Amino acid sequence: MTTLAGRTDTLTRNALTVLQPGFPGTTAPDWLLRRLGEGLASVGLFGRNVASPEQLAALTAQLRAERDDVLVAIDEEGGDVTRLEVRTGSSFPGNHALGAVDDVALTHDVARELGRRLAACGVNFNWAPAADVNADPANPVIGVRSFGADPDLAARHTAAYVTGLQSAGVVACTKHFPGHGDTAVDSHLAMPRIDVPAEVLQTRDLVPFRAAVAAGTRAVMSAHILVPALDPDRPATLSRRILTDLLRGELGYDGLIVTDGMEMQAIAAAYGIERGSVLALAAGADAICVGGGLNDDETVRRLRDALVSAVRSGELPEERLADAAERVRRLARWTARTAPGTNGSAGPAANGFAAGASQDQDDIGLVAARRALTVTRFGPYEPPASAPYVAAFTPVANIAVGDETPWGVAAELARLLPGTETGSFTGVDAGPVALAAAGDRRIVVVVRDEHRHPWMTGALDTLLAARPDTIVVEMGIPEAPPRGALHIATHGAARVCGRAAAEAVAGARRP
Repeated sequence: MTTLAGRTDTLTRNALTVLQPGFPGTTAPDWLLRRLGEGLASVGLFGRNVASPEQLAALTAQLRAERDDVLVAIDEEGGDVTRLEVRTGSSFPGNHALGAVDDVALTHDVARELGRRLAACGVNFNWAPAADVNADPANPVIGVRSFGADPDLAARHTAAYVTGLQSAGVVACTKHFPGHGDTAVDSHLAMPRIDVPAEVLQTRDLVPFRAAVAAGTRAVMSAHILVPALDPDRPATLSRRILTDLLRGELGYDGLIVTDGMEMQAIAAAYGIERGSVLALAAGADAICVGGGLNDDETVRRLRDALVSAVRSGELPEERLADAAERVRRLARWTARTAPGTNGSAGPAANGFAAGASQDQDDIGLVAARRALTVTRFGPYEPPASAPYVAAFTPVANIAVGDETPWGVAAELARLLPGTETGSFTGVDAGPVALAAAGDRRIVVVVRDEHRHPWMTGALDTLLAARPDTIVVEMGIPEAPPRGALHIATHGAARVCGRAAAEAVAGARRP
């Protein structure tokens, strides 16, 4: 039963309603439950909050015991960015792998099955899909999270993902509007700037978002990026020109607009989270995401009080805050209608997963990962005759991905070739050190975005010069030319991508 504390006035309730905070731990802290009683309508989950499907289901049940219409959001893109399987790697390939296959029915089905698993755990809001067109191959934060560099391909797969996810009763939150693909700066660290004409934005970056709106996406996430052709003064998250005039006006979008994490440095360093939140609401955002780093009651109180003070001072119109809060509540009502066990379209699918999905549903992620492989041979290929050595050339982790999630092929290859050993190498001496560690064993080298890391290219040069029978597995964007005795591009580093690559290396599946 939804409860609202009688002592909480409407203005304060609305200020709490528009927040999407995070929290520590695998059970809900008392302060969070209390805030739900006072009007908080959403919470955000991160890897730290997830230990198992059973624990996650218990956590979401705990939240709903306090507020039955709570929106429970998570950053579950599949592929490299996973929270459900943060400690094992995802059962689903990410966007770039799906774009490489280019089968929109497959993308729909993968998103639907991912949605089923979220719904079975009580999660009804997913900060996905990423609709960014990866126009800059050196992009440090999007990369394989994008369906690709072609706007039309990204558009058709964004639409398929949205419809698939929402058919399971889970809100799709298409991100990062108006497009984070043409950036060489990570907005977690600083303010990216996209200096292209408005015509380029219209024919490239905005194309997938138009498709998402047409597909009925229930939420859109703003990007912390400066796009001077649209607004020379304010980043998208804080720009009325971008959120209200462009997204709502020109694109005709009427759903929920949520910000990217307000503690990211692109906003926090320049504006502070309190002022940034006020400006975001005034610009047209409806929900304030915070909690990836700041995840305590003090943060919730600070943002609540900042919004209330801004209304009372006249900086933020009260009707704008009320409108934003109503959009949150409207979305909560949609999730209640489409929740598993209701008469909504998602009921049978979600219930099916809860009772045990079919074999096809269980395997769809692996099927997709296998189809996504791009295998290049340079002459006849002989699989390793004995257990190989896997050398992982490991770059600094993408902040959005994090460093908690394992990746690579070693674990999967060890199941097929027992005795497989592995090591992780980085820096200018990675090549000779890896050669020494491998000894006389066949080498499988795993790289991630080789084209972005000169040290990685140099290390690979060293290995291939000494050992031309080396097998290369690229688990990032396959921008560098393929080379090695066998070159396998997985288009992502999900666990299933590693398994598909390991099968090809071992000859379990013909490369």
